[in-house]
Amino acid sequence: VLVNFEAKEFVGELADGKKYNFWSFGGTVPGPMARVRVGDTVEFHLSNPKSNTQPHNIDIHAVNGPGGGAAVNTVSPGESKVFTFKAKAPGLFIYHCAAGAIVDHISNGMYGLFLVEPEKGLPKVDKEFYVMESEFFTDGDEGVTSFNIEKGLAEHPDHVVFNGKVGALMGPNVLKAKVGDKVRMYFGNIGPNGISSFHIIGEIFDKVYVEGALDGTVNRNVQTTLVPSAGAAIVEFEIDVPGSYTLVDHSIFRVAKGAIGQIVAEGPDNPKVFRAGKGVVADEQRKGWATKLLS
Repeated sequence: VLVNFEAKEFVGELADGKKYNFWSFGGTVPGPMARVRVGDTVEFHLSNPKSNTQPHNIDIHAVNGPGGGAAVNTVSPGESKVFTFKAKAPGLFIYHCAAGAIVDHISNGMYGLFLVEPEKGLPKVDKEFYVMESEFFTDGDEGVTSFNIEKGLAEHPDHVVFNGKVGALMGPNVLKAKVGDKVRMYFGNIGPNGISSFHIIGEIFDKVYVEGALDGTVNRNVQTTLVPSAGAAIVEFEIDVPGSYTLVDHSIFRVAKGAIGQIVAEGPDNPKVFRAGKGVVADEQRKGWATKLLS
């Protein structure tokens, strides 16, 4: 399987009215999600355009080899390198840049998910979503901001976000589904410091593949799942009722820093599962009590 990644440094929006000097894979934060199967031989190419200012590389947590590949693929601006590896273990893995001091490359946006499916693939679902949580430590609120290492060392992020910026999964960017859809979400948390308490308000995870392991522990009927820094989880659930379902890091003050998104589901009501308004059971109970009082 041939996989091509390009390091890209760019200025983009981190929050409303706030620009940031991102470093990335492919010009998006997170970078693209790679997808292979157990037994595949992966030929991985990494290029670094001359327009960039920094050397970059990639550490893929799915790799059995020095530095997850980073030991042999550091590229200066204008260079490209290649290495190959065998995908041995099924699961959802983090990748990130490990060049230089590492912390600035990760904090600036160089990360993503690498899925290794079982040999026969994963069962089909109606919707698949790719969501990644990360922290940003900035040196101000005006103009184009950059990484502030003092805030990183103190573990005090200005923003904790899903998919690279505040509001990336809100408003016109909400995830969309239909009632009855079986949803599989590939969720990663790069940190670089915090552990995520991932929760979807109004949903219970039918299955959680703990720590992204596809042949490991599968928990069922889970309300909130812990995802460590540089870790991942696969969650599956079925949407029973139309409406908005809110994704949060339930370390709840992080919502105020941006760790919030939504799935909006359309379709018919399902009063057997959920309904708003007058309670039939309560009415019957009140009638019963009235009868007893009168008698």
